[in-house]
Amino acid sequence: MTTTIYRTPEGGAEILAFYEQLLTQWPVPHTRLTVPTRHGDTFVMASGAEAAPPLVLIHGTAANSITWMGDVVHYAKYFRVYAADIPGEPGKSDPQRFSWEGTAFVEWMDDLLNGLAIERATLGGMSLGGWAALKYAIHHPARVERLILIVPGGICQPRLAFIARVLIYSLLGQWGQDRLKDYIFHGAALPPDAEHFLTLVNRHFCYRTGSLPLFSDEQLRSLTMPVIFLAGENDVLLNTPKTAERLTHLVPNITVECYADVGHATINTAARVLELISSAAILH
Repeated sequence: MTTTIYRTPEGGAEILAFYEQLLTQWPVPHTRLTVPTRHGDTFVMASGAEAAPPLVLIHGTAANSITWMGDVVHYAKYFRVYAADIPGEPGKSDPQRFSWEGTAFVEWMDDLLNGLAIERATLGGMSLGGWAALKYAIHHPARVERLILIVPGGICQPRLAFIARVLIYSLLGQWGQDRLKDYIFHGAALPPDAEHFLTLVNRHFCYRTGSLPLFSDEQLRSLTMPVIFLAGENDVLLNTPKTAERLTHLVPNITVECYADVGHATINTAARVLELISSAAILH
């Protein structure tokens, strides 16, 4: 589609330099990998014992693998964790974007798992990453042990009010950026590094437009593996009650948890996810 994901080359370089600075603070021992795929080279942070069960984590739009820095300490105790940068987002993967339509995301995930020599894995994703994990599980259920879906797209249409506010705030400079962060994060205090990264992304990154394709009832009913759904009740982008209701109605083996006073950025959930995975409700 396009390789122009940054407003200027200098702005892109500034984002990537700060990303590199954040990666040096990765909280557990790790290996950096580059996996060739049909849709571009994919950067991966690998942590945890190599013989442990694989867990592949996929971030949301306008983000990268630092999404999981608060989670990897917990997950790496039990899994071989692979945090992958989606191509076309502000990370270290190829800048080439591929379409949400068709099978491109399935092909990318297939090549990623094959390149990592993974036959079957737990997939975890946030927002766009949750949509990508769902899409792959629908097409290749035999390769998915379980799904961890954090505010996933593709279940319900995004709120129109969110789209309108984003358009307005984008025209109002730094003041608008600050209001947008408060709006999305429901006023939660962010670490200074996260604040700065978001500022750089809002200043220099070209967001994708449009809405993720919705999954059909038939597709969601086909998910027989254990599924964990986590979301904030104050998500301004996705309608959490409607999303939870549709998933509960259609997905046969699902556990739903919605958190009060949490917005779209439902982060640092690993400790709770591990509790759910170890429970009888998830294992059987």
